[in-house]
Amino acid sequence: MLTDGVIADTIWALRMASKKTKAPLWKDVERRLLNSRANRREVNVDKLSKFTNEGDVIIVPGKILGAGNLGHSIIVYAYSVSKIASRKINEAGGQIIALPDLIQRFPNGSGVKIIG
Repeated sequence: MLTDGVIADTIWALRMASKKTKAPLWKDVERRLLNSRANRREVNVDKLSKFTNEGDVIIVPGKILGAGNLGHSIIVYAYSVSKIASRKINEAGGQIIALPDLIQRFPNGSGVKIIG
């Protein structure tokens, strides 16, 4: 049973999006977030810079940390983002969006990448 209300709400939103759109992306992200907290991914800004291009839409099923620099703008959803990582993403012209906004803008998950 999930005791963290935020993760429970996130899992619920992903499950509903998966049922509504039949897009496998939302089920995959849900599965990754159901892992124990110790197994959730931590991705540095530097890794985002290496594996993304200008305008990419990214999901990180874990936390984004601030090590490194980002030289292009991206759209990101992550379960958690450090203050430094948030600042670096915003300074590069990118944006961090909430899960409901991501699901609304990309309901079928096409063009969305999972990193982590």
